[in-house]
Amino acid sequence: MDSTLSLFAATGAYLKGHFRLTSGLHSPEYLQCALVLQHPRHAEQLGQAMAALFQASGNGTGHAKPETVVAPAMGGLMIGHEVARALGTRSIFTERDADGKMTLRRGFTVQPGERCVVVEDVITTGGSTKEVVELLRGLGAEVTGAGSIIDRSGGRAEVGVPRVALVSMQVTAWKPEECPLCAEGLPVVKPGSRPAA
Repeated sequence: MDSTLSLFAATGAYLKGHFRLTSGLHSPEYLQCALVLQHPRHAEQLGQAMAALFQASGNGTGHAKPETVVAPAMGGLMIGHEVARALGTRSIFTERDADGKMTLRRGFTVQPGERCVVVEDVITTGGSTKEVVELLRGLGAEVTGAGSIIDRSGGRAEVGVPRVALVSMQVTAWKPEECPLCAEGLPVVKPGSRPAA
C-alpha cells in the first residue's frame, strides 16, 4: 500500500480539492491513475503487484488462473493490459455503446466457460466493474474475480465477485445536495475520462 500511494504522490496523482466523480458523488480527494500509469515502469510494477494478488487469492475462488483480463475503457485499459502481461493471458476491454451500455466491440469475444477477471484503475461504487461482470456472465464466461489499483470504498463496494485491490481506503464522498464544499461555494472539477452520472 505505501509503495503504491508513494507512486501517486511522486507523480502528482493524489489530488486534493473539490471533485465530481464519475458516480456523480463529490469528494475532496481524487486519485488520477493516468498520471501514474503514463510511466511504463510504474504501470508494469502495479500490474505485477495486482497479478500477484490474484495468484495469492486463487482469483478469489480457488479456480485456476484466468484466461482473460477484461477492463472497462478508459480507466482500466493500461492496468488491465499490465495485469494480463504479468499473468501471461490476453487482455481485452469493454466500451459503452451509444446508449451508455457496456459492451464488447472491436471483434473481442469470450467463450462459454472462459475464466475472466475484471480489472480497472479505481473503484468507488463498483458500478462499472459490476456492469462488466454482468456482461461477461451474460456471454457465458466464468468471472472469477475483480481487481483495482485503488478501492475508494474501503472494501464496501459489491461487484458480484471476490475483489482485490492494491490500496483500500475510505475516501469521503457526498451526494451533490449534501456536499459541504458546494455549500461553501467552492467550484467543482470533473476529472477523469467520462462525464459524471
